[in-house]
Amino acid sequence: METPVLGFEARCPHLFNTNSRPSSSLPASTLSVRTLTAATVVKSPATVVVVAEAPRTKPHSKSFLTRKSAISEIEQSPDFLSSLHRAGEMESVMRMMKKMDEQAVSPDYNTFHILIKYFIKEKLHLLAYQTLLDMHSKGHRLEEELCSSLIYHLGKIRAHSEAFSVYNMLRYSKRTICKDLHEKILHILIHGKLFKDAYVVVKDNAKVISQPTLKRFCKAFMVSGNINLVNDVLKVLHGSGHKIDQVQFEIAIARYISQPDKKELLLQLLQWMPGQGYVVNSSTRNLILKQSHLFGRQLIAEILSKHHIVSRTMVRSRSEPKFSRDGYANSIMIAALCRSKRFEEAKQLARDSETTYEKCDLVMLNTMLCAYCRAGEMESVMRMMKKMDEQAVSPDYNTFHILIKYFIKEKLHLLAYQTLLDMHSKGHRLEEELCSSLIYHLGKIRAQSEAFSVYNMLRYSKRTICKDLHEKILHILIHGKLLKDAYVVVKDNAKVISQPTLKRFCKAFMVSGNINLVNDVLKVLHGSGHKIDQVQFEIAIARYISQRDKKELLLQLLQWMPGQGYVVDSSTRNLILKQSHLFGRQLIAEILSKHHIVSRTMVRSRSEPTFSRGQRGR
Repeated sequence: METPVLGFEARCPHLFNTNSRPSSSLPASTLSVRTLTAATVVKSPATVVVVAEAPRTKPHSKSFLTRKSAISEIEQSPDFLSSLHRAGEMESVMRMMKKMDEQAVSPDYNTFHILIKYFIKEKLHLLAYQTLLDMHSKGHRLEEELCSSLIYHLGKIRAHSEAFSVYNMLRYSKRTICKDLHEKILHILIHGKLFKDAYVVVKDNAKVISQPTLKRFCKAFMVSGNINLVNDVLKVLHGSGHKIDQVQFEIAIARYISQPDKKELLLQLLQWMPGQGYVVNSSTRNLILKQSHLFGRQLIAEILSKHHIVSRTMVRSRSEPKFSRDGYANSIMIAALCRSKRFEEAKQLARDSETTYEKCDLVMLNTMLCAYCRAGEMESVMRMMKKMDEQAVSPDYNTFHILIKYFIKEKLHLLAYQTLLDMHSKGHRLEEELCSSLIYHLGKIRAQSEAFSVYNMLRYSKRTICKDLHEKILHILIHGKLLKDAYVVVKDNAKVISQPTLKRFCKAFMVSGNINLVNDVLKVLHGSGHKIDQVQFEIAIARYISQRDKKELLLQLLQWMPGQGYVVDSSTRNLILKQSHLFGRQLIAEILSKHHIVSRTMVRSRSEPTFSRGQRGR
């Protein structure tokens, strides 16, 4: 008998079917092997060394048998492709993808995720991008964390257009994106000189992008951006509150002067500047006057005279003594009254400040909002939030906290949830105690999906979570029959969840969980040290028998049980034997005989007397 020494063929012979269909018969949306192989190079051995296997005189070592058993278990797994990715077998991944391509089978959501992460890890970033495109075309939702990672790596290899494509897919499939991602893609687009795309990002998100990043974008656009969009860019930046440097105006005006056909754009810019508090400096003024014959001397003189008037006014206003009239002193007093728990006085002072000052700064708005929350003035709270929305002002960290606690107190739990989402999207850290309280109240009003969303936000933003919170969300998900989400919680945290809670989850999943995940659930529970009841096995086997197309899952379960110390009881055994003609009488008989042997061994070990060896010699 000959066996190859190199390669994966000996372990997984069923992957290497060479009979393939013509490429024209495949659907266009299927993740093509040709696409995959075009984006990466798979190294394969040039030759296969074949040696004759000599007859063994010694038994195999324990480590060899353990490894062989592990390989066999992976081959029998329904999630075989994901297992190959985790094992890092690139050639085997490509072969498995080829087999799925031939059978016109598309990966599921989890497999797509594992594929993309694996390709990123292997620095096959364009291959990861192609896989994400295919995942998006199948209608799967995109996860922000994964897309952000891919955008970063695409930027590093200068695949700027692909990075922007990923950003766009995420932007159109999700309402809110973390502000850090806007900045990340903006830096990538500036570096790649894709200024038109960068302008799209700035136009929609200028208010959440940091000032240094906007300054860098403005400088780059003034130098190399589309000259027809220069005025629009300056107006967008000014509208977002960004203070434009005199240098940027100088560069823009110099570009206009160098192209006389852009006369109208130059005049529009010069007329717009004084109204917004901008004026040209002396060097730019001289440059304009030198070329004024190209644009009309009279018109240029009128415009520059307006600049001169505004400039003198600005100089005069700087020299005059200034007194604060923005209510800042009131905000300090309101905060002090709130700390002293004199909420009625704080509320009254906030109302007076609101009527006195038409426009309030960020600090004042946050302080008044806190005062209204502490005093329980719902109408004033909603009015103040509307006012902040109109001024595009976001609450700060402390105000968000007070708002959420106030909404929970007023039993407006879904409003508290929306506020927490907004807080998270602004990049603020989440506090476990506050999230735990909100999860509890969302569970009480049967908003189980929202409770799980809060749990996920906390889980991804914090390394460790109190084990009580895992149990709390698990009870909520079981009650809401969101058993697939409950399985995610159990899979990651089974070892810190109590046995009664795991037992309740197991019972619920066996009765009404996804039948394709039943075996996986049992293995996870057993792996955590949980002893599975005979009743749960009986329910699972009965479900498999009632659905004949689940034959393979039933056989896998029956084969797995004896090795872990589980056997079927007499009633379940009889049920299986009655339906054995559906699954193969001979195979069922062999499996049940193994159960019988294990059962007899267990009975014998319980009946044998045990002797303590610590008393020897006495």
